[in-house]
Amino acid sequence: MLLDWFMGLFSTDMGIDLGTANTLVTISGSGIVLNEPSVVAVRRGTNQVLLGGNAVGAVAKEMLAKTPPGIQAIRPMKSGRIADFDVTEAMLSYFIRKVHDRRWGVRPRVVVAVPSGITAVEKRAVYNSAERAGARKVYLISEPRAAGIGAGLPVDQPIGSMVVDIGGGTTEIAVLSLAEIVVSESLRVAGDDFDEAIIDHVKREHNLFIGEQTAERIKIEIGSCAPLEEELEMDVRGRDSVQGLPREVVVTSEEIREALLKPVREICQAVRNVLERTSPELAGDLVENGLVLCGGSSQLRGLDRVISQETGLPVRLAEEPLTCVARGTAIFLENLDRYAQFLESEDDLS
Repeated sequence: MLLDWFMGLFSTDMGIDLGTANTLVTISGSGIVLNEPSVVAVRRGTNQVLLGGNAVGAVAKEMLAKTPPGIQAIRPMKSGRIADFDVTEAMLSYFIRKVHDRRWGVRPRVVVAVPSGITAVEKRAVYNSAERAGARKVYLISEPRAAGIGAGLPVDQPIGSMVVDIGGGTTEIAVLSLAEIVVSESLRVAGDDFDEAIIDHVKREHNLFIGEQTAERIKIEIGSCAPLEEELEMDVRGRDSVQGLPREVVVTSEEIREALLKPVREICQAVRNVLERTSPELAGDLVENGLVLCGGSSQLRGLDRVISQETGLPVRLAEEPLTCVARGTAIFLENLDRYAQFLESEDDLS
């Protein structure tokens, strides 16, 4: 314990948004210091990370769906949960070392943002992964609370604030007041489901197989869920599902909008469910304050308009929506003594 304390003096405490698609790391006073894909490349059948333990993040994402038989690029987080314990540990260890720029004497305190709906077993997996990756003390904060703070909402006031955080694997919806979550829902429909819907559509309508990264590019470049002033189109390359040969087709924003209809409707329905369970006084606050969208997938064109039409509330996109949760963990770090009562530590599970 004394050694941990001593090494902690030379370690930088950090907040981690451990996302399904991306992991962001922030440190007090410096903001976001790392933003990389949550991907690790390993030798198939083992947990040996390639490139001497450095095939993590952007380097590994380039290998997705392009690896030879002996190599596997893995996304260890699925729907906001740890799907592969050992690979998640290796990924966290790499990110912690990269922030410190050294391999020795790294024992930081870490605040990790997690989905509001995870179980005690899943929380234990996060604790164990972070501790084995080098953290001397691990705190958990729910993603909606971190997102609300990162978005600058008055979550510690007796005022209703609503956050819809749409990430890669989960959509976190919550009404907050007095720094607590009053009503929430954790929906396992988010950006990955947008990509899957696009893959299915292109296969069904164009007889073309495409990969996850191609679907993500389509979503970013021409994806929308409301009519655009000027509709877009994009050349897409893949493998013909009939002949098995490489082929190129043109897809339009109109057809992608149709493909995204189902997952967008599910998110809208979840938002309505939370509003229906909100107390009248807090609901009254939301009529004036509206709700805030954050998370990388909230940037889908027209999503704010669609949710506003479905709920009748004002909807706005947070400033830098991708980093809201990470910025919230940084604020908690800077005020750890003040906010410790709102954080969960490993002791709370025993």
